[in-house]
Amino acid sequence: MRKSLLFFSLVFTCIPFAAAQTTQPKRPMTFEDMMAMKRLGSTAVSPDGQWLAYGVTTVNLDQNKSTTELWLQKISGGEPQKLTVAQPGDSGLQFAPDGHSVLFLSGRENGQQVWLADFDPATGATSNASKLTSIATEADNALWSPDGHSIVFTSFVYPDCPAITDADFSTGNACNAERDKAAAASPVKTQIFTHLLYRHWNHYTGPKRSHLFLLSVQSGGIRDLTPGEPHDVPPFSLDGGGCGCAFAPDSKELAFTEKAVPEPAISTNADIFTLDLTNPAAKPVKVSTSLGGDFSPAYSPDGKYLAWRSQVRPGYESDKFRLVLYDRAAKTIKNLLPNFDRWVDEFAWSPDSKKILFVAGYEGSEPIFAVDQTGIAKNGMGLERFVTPGEGFGGYSNLFAVANKVFATRMSVNSPSEVVQIVSYVEPPLNHGEMRVGVDYVGGKSDLDRLIALGEPKEKSWIPITHLNDALLAQLDLAPMEPFWFTAADGTKLQGFVIPPPGYDPAKKYPVKFLIHGGPQGAWGDSWSYRWNAELFAANGYVVVMINPRGSTGYGQAIVDGVNGDWGGKPFTDLMTGLDYAEQHYPFIDKSRECALGASYGGYMANWILGHTHRFRCIVSHDGMYNPESAFGSTEELWFNEWEFRGKPWDYYGRPDSENPFRKWSPALAAKNFKTPTLVVHNQLDYRLDVSEGFQLFTTLQLLGVPSKMLYFPDEGHFVLKPQNSRLWWKTVNDWVDQWTAVPKDAARSKAD
Repeated sequence: MRKSLLFFSLVFTCIPFAAAQTTQPKRPMTFEDMMAMKRLGSTAVSPDGQWLAYGVTTVNLDQNKSTTELWLQKISGGEPQKLTVAQPGDSGLQFAPDGHSVLFLSGRENGQQVWLADFDPATGATSNASKLTSIATEADNALWSPDGHSIVFTSFVYPDCPAITDADFSTGNACNAERDKAAAASPVKTQIFTHLLYRHWNHYTGPKRSHLFLLSVQSGGIRDLTPGEPHDVPPFSLDGGGCGCAFAPDSKELAFTEKAVPEPAISTNADIFTLDLTNPAAKPVKVSTSLGGDFSPAYSPDGKYLAWRSQVRPGYESDKFRLVLYDRAAKTIKNLLPNFDRWVDEFAWSPDSKKILFVAGYEGSEPIFAVDQTGIAKNGMGLERFVTPGEGFGGYSNLFAVANKVFATRMSVNSPSEVVQIVSYVEPPLNHGEMRVGVDYVGGKSDLDRLIALGEPKEKSWIPITHLNDALLAQLDLAPMEPFWFTAADGTKLQGFVIPPPGYDPAKKYPVKFLIHGGPQGAWGDSWSYRWNAELFAANGYVVVMINPRGSTGYGQAIVDGVNGDWGGKPFTDLMTGLDYAEQHYPFIDKSRECALGASYGGYMANWILGHTHRFRCIVSHDGMYNPESAFGSTEELWFNEWEFRGKPWDYYGRPDSENPFRKWSPALAAKNFKTPTLVVHNQLDYRLDVSEGFQLFTTLQLLGVPSKMLYFPDEGHFVLKPQNSRLWWKTVNDWVDQWTAVPKDAARSKAD
């Protein structure tokens, strides 16, 4: 794990790229290799810490589909085994608190429902599967109560139907079933809108809303916990996010997230509510006070506290995510990390309630940190420990602590996600470039409590538990990624990354794929992607260069905020300065053969580059904003454009373009400068950046006579997800770059040239 700038440099720059040559011949990765990789899904650990359950998704490229299966594995070792009671497509497996049964979601009867099966913790055997729910609107995001007597789940229902409750299940259930049946049978598919956010991400929202339901394991009775609620509970989350809820340790209270605002399209204000489960007449109580977004509630195991991730600034989805603690007795809230200038992306309580482990973006990585729940700072950052040192850096997620063991999912730029056990901690830097070892787990004592003498970091901070893709990865030549730092025009220190092509020869020069990340509040780093995979971009003979300009996460909130209202300003010069640095310091780069590629905000920046520099041989613009004024009227999350462009378009009518961010930063207004051959990619179901943005760009390029092509997907949203669509995307993009950078068959050109 990255511990300091010095360690980071030693790990990557002291190992020359030429070291990628090994005694065993390896080959470059192909698209088919990437599709053949097994994709780790949701994970769970048994209460005794002995068994790991996880989902694995495999892609069948020929059949153009993906299938998920559930697996069990002994954490101490042994071969994985399929969950015998499960079928392909089942998901969401969780262990009961007593460790003797499991729940999972299955669509084998009457749509997706909650199922229960017996579990033998001695052998891992499962048996006696039975269906617990029969709700017409199906069930998702199931979660056990700590006492094992209840399960909470979500279902999309018609809020104006009678509530589905124990007292009158059939009436509410029948109303929802009949409404669904009538909608499916009707030849008229027209919708009438009376509110905004009538479509979101890749779907029209329609009349149904997500509600929380409580299920009795013993009786099978259920009740709607948010009856009649016109808002989604939980609110939409791009990464799923589960039920957005948590049980109190005594199972008598539920905390959940709801965006209960008059107009969700213009607000980011989601709040944390608690609900007394012992009183059917009880109403939710709002406990959060921030005007920004509050998410991910989690009770301390001792029941004294409720923690969540909180933002302060209303309307800003990329405000800093803080970690706050609510004292349930005193009803007070405090920020546990007032001096920590990074986002808290996710967190988990230690079993003894004394510490909170959390993941935060940190200069191209996603390490794990820890803080004492009292908030007592042991250094200037307000942190107790930096939890994941070791080789490389990497990214962690799905963090959980069970039976005094800490588990997480880990990925890197050259390895997809695997489950690991965290085994060593270090304290965060007291001074820039310094890191000290603090805790080591070797077995027998808690990961969280065993202190050792200060010394050098361990070689590894984690032990792999799963090995889903080891055999395939061993065949592939995946070049190491090297980070570098450069100074922006205004003196700000920023970071970039370089990946050379497989088997590269340092005496030759190679063309460049210059990748621009989306967001704009996002970041490149040591992470794996099945959409924009840096190693696959490099695999056919290219140097991949990635820059984290203003707007990037992991470098402090001032850098994140640096893109607001300045989309084509400092971020553009940061990108060009970073590329200049790479050209000057990596002699194998052929700066005469470079192509810029970006998606989402990266697509916007590709469009901006098109009108503001001719240094690139070609451009790929995927789902990018072309005309900010038209994009404002065709998007769904209006808070985003209103924040980033400092208002609404009509706020600037009558003012000069230099004072109007919608026109000052409009790629469309630089169309007369367009010369670079450009591939436009846009998708019909992208409601974040409407397909009309791509059509406008392509029309302009064609009328100007600029070499251009458009790749249009009628069945994809902001991302290209279907396997065969993805194959076409990669082929079209790589062919376009090859065409304009004129890569010779030997994929290299001598320096002498």
